[in-house]
Amino acid sequence: MTTINRFDFDTRIHHGVTHNGTLYLTGQVAEPGQSAADQMREVLAKIDDLLAKAGTDKTKILHVQMWLDDVRDFAEVNTVWDAWMPMEHAPARSSGQGRMAKPGMLVELIVTAAV
Repeated sequence: MTTINRFDFDTRIHHGVTHNGTLYLTGQVAEPGQSAADQMREVLAKIDDLLAKAGTDKTKILHVQMWLDDVRDFAEVNTVWDAWMPMEHAPARSSGQGRMAKPGMLVELIVTAAV
C-alpha cells in the first residue's frame, strides 16, 4: 500500500510530501531584496528544519534541483551549498535558470531525500 503524507510546514514553502520513504520538498523562503547567497542560506536553513521534522537530515538528500532567477548567481549560491553540504555526502545536483514565482526571489530548491 502506498503511503503519502503532505506537510504544511510553513505558508512560505510550497509543499513537502513523503511517499514510500522518500521526502520531496520545494519552495522559496527568503526575503525579496536579499543577495542570492543570503537567500540560499535561508533556503538551506529551512531545508535543515524540514528534514529534521521528517526524521532525516541533509546527508540523506538524493537529488537537488537548484533554480536560479539568473544563472550568473550560480557561483555565489554554489559556494554557500558547498559550505553547507559535506563533500562526502554530496547528492546529485542539477541547476537551471527560470523566472521565480515571487518577485525578488533569486533561488528555489527542489529536494528529494530518503526518510
